[in-house]
Formats: sequence, structure tokens, C-alpha cells
Amino acid sequence: MRILVVEDDPVLMDGLKVGLGLAGATVDEATTCADARAALAAGRFDAVVLDVMLPDGSGLDVLAGLRARGNATPVLLLTALDEAPDRVRGLDGGADDYLGKPFDLDELNARVRAIARRGHGRAGPLLKAGALVLDPATLAATLDGLPIALSRREFAVLSALMERPGVIRSRMEIEERLYGWQEEVESNAVEVHIHNLRAKVGRETIETVRGLGYRVRGPA
Repeated sequence: MRILVVEDDPVLMDGLKVGLGLAGATVDEATTCADARAALAAGRFDAVVLDVMLPDGSGLDVLAGLRARGNATPVLLLTALDEAPDRVRGLDGGADDYLGKPFDLDELNARVRAIARRGHGRAGPLLKAGALVLDPATLAATLDGLPIALSRREFAVLSALMERPGVIRSRMEIEERLYGWQEEVESNAVEVHIHNLRAKVGRETIETVRGLGYRVRGPA
């Protein structure tokens, strides 16, 4: 899962990056409205964690612009303005969820997972493809009920494919899930991860569509 965090407090930003990263997310950061708008125009995200009070304006204006462009990326507002009228304004302005400061990091992670899965059109918390099951909350994987040991990036690749079984994911799409802006993309990383995953979940589970990318077979 790739998340954009828009927060101008450097200490809180560091905490969010570490906490979301440990939960399996790739995190990109922005500290102003202008940076957030540029990031949202240039990249695709599974969710946005958006502070309301930013140095150059309101996160609500960023949200309004996002929705005006028809962008349905799930947004969780994160702010010290936590009175009922503030929450109503944010939710009516197009936010998918609202969390006041201070907050519990486990709750934040759970809320981000919830809005992201709704954004992908899933009701349940688990990702399933036949006998293969992933639990994004615990980063656990099982095949035929038996646990499979996956690295964080292997889990991210498999999650990207299993979010929409049968749909082709290009190499670039998968790379976006693995690397933030400031990380160097390793040569042939996707191919290496696919190779390793096939050894763990079966070669027939992940199909290569020549010239287009990869897909995981849908539920039997």
C-alpha cells in the first residue's frame, strides 16, 4: 500500500513514516498544501493522510480540489480540530474518515487500511485468490491454511496483485508500491520478487502477460 502523508510537524511526520512503514506501507511525504497538490497530480496513492492546518493553507482546500477533479483517492483527515462541527465539515467536504490528535498509531493504521480497501472495492479485510490468503493487518500469508514466510516487499508485490485478481499490473505500477520518491528503484527488483514469490506460492499462481505485466489468478 502506498500512502501520501501531508503533515508539517517533523516529529509527527517521522513517527507516521515509521509506524505506517512497519505496517507494510510505502510512505511519501508532503509538508505543505502546494507539495500535496503536486504529489497528488503526479502519483497514484492507495490513501492520503492529510493534516488540516498546514503552513500555506488548509488541507480542506487540498481535499476540495482533489474531489473537484474527480479523484476518489481515499483521504483520512488528521487534525487537532476535533469538535463535531469540524468533523462534519471534513466528512461533508469529501473525506473518507477523520481522526483527531492525539491518536493511537494502531487505530490510525486500521483506519487507513479500512479506507484503502473500500477504495479498492473490497468489503472484507483479507485478500484471497484461491487457497492463497493475505492479511494486511498482520502481514501474514497462508496457502492451503499453512503459513508462508514473506518479506515486506514480497508481501507488497503480492498484495498489489491480489487486490484485483485477474487484473494485469504493470512493472511500473508494482514499483510504485515498493518505492517512495526518495528511494532508488533497484534494477530487476520486481522480477526478482516475482521469482521468489512463485517459489513460495506456486508458479501457476502468478502469470506473466508478455509486454504488459503480471496478474494473479482469481478465486477458483
